[in-house]
Amino acid sequence: MIAAPATAPPAPPRIPSPPAVLAARGLAVGYGRRRPVAVLEGVELEARPGELIALLGRNGAGKSTLLRTLAGLQRPLAGSVEIDGRPLAGLSPGEIARRLSVVLTDRIDAAQLTARDVVGFGRAPHAGFSGRLSAADSAVVRRAFSAVSAEHLADRRLDALSDGERQRVMIARALAQQPRVMLLDEPTAFLDAPARIETARLLRRLARAENLAAVVATHDFDAALRHCDRIWLLRPDRAIAVGAPEDLALDGEIAAAFGGGPIEFDPSTMTFEPAPDAADPLRASVRGEGNAAALARLALRRAGCAPAGGED
Repeated sequence: MIAAPATAPPAPPRIPSPPAVLAARGLAVGYGRRRPVAVLEGVELEARPGELIALLGRNGAGKSTLLRTLAGLQRPLAGSVEIDGRPLAGLSPGEIARRLSVVLTDRIDAAQLTARDVVGFGRAPHAGFSGRLSAADSAVVRRAFSAVSAEHLADRRLDALSDGERQRVMIARALAQQPRVMLLDEPTAFLDAPARIETARLLRRLARAENLAAVVATHDFDAALRHCDRIWLLRPDRAIAVGAPEDLALDGEIAAAFGGGPIEFDPSTMTFEPAPDAADPLRASVRGEGNAAALARLALRRAGCAPAGGED
């Protein structure tokens, strides 16, 4: 009796990626009108619905310039920005505002405005010339407050809110526009550590729940690596590395962009650590496991000790 040859199981169906909602095509960004200076050139990027993307780079690498160009706040030196396949330059301000929202670090002069007033401004692209909110607009505003868990802030004056509360309100305002894309410049700049984590988790949840592409220019490296789906990493050579945080860590891209000198990037922990002092290379090892051993290793590295090997 001859056994029939075993057949390989069918390959699982491939789920196609959704088309890009935001794209940069041959984009060059920079500053200056008479003699423009390019900061980045030949930029090719795509953001898809449901993604949270971090835009990372050293100071002066061009993060804010790129973000402002993607938002249409300044003109590109070359190339184009597209939303849903349509060039941003061909859309009216109202059309752009109905597709794209922006949260900047600039603090607005709130005067006597309540949080509800500020979030209501997000409906301006939809409310028409009168500026009056319909019942449907008011429902969108309430949903925006609910999405960021800030219903209790609606009737409070904006200037009476903490930095973390204010940031939630500004994100709610951007969400009330019902955008396809949300661009945020340093959204955690004025926040303490717990509020930074809460904001990063909020943005990740909103990107999925609202099916929008969220791009965050940030210096909050730890939050970016922990919560973002992809990284747009501005390299020292002005190229842009794109990938999942883990891929960029393993490929050495993060270490090349931020490491060097007294700082080393550890891809196993996705953290930066002080490099051992080359002039006095103390070595020490810790045997053990658990929180106490992990904290002891951190303390030794902070003191400039290099691992001696044999750690358990």
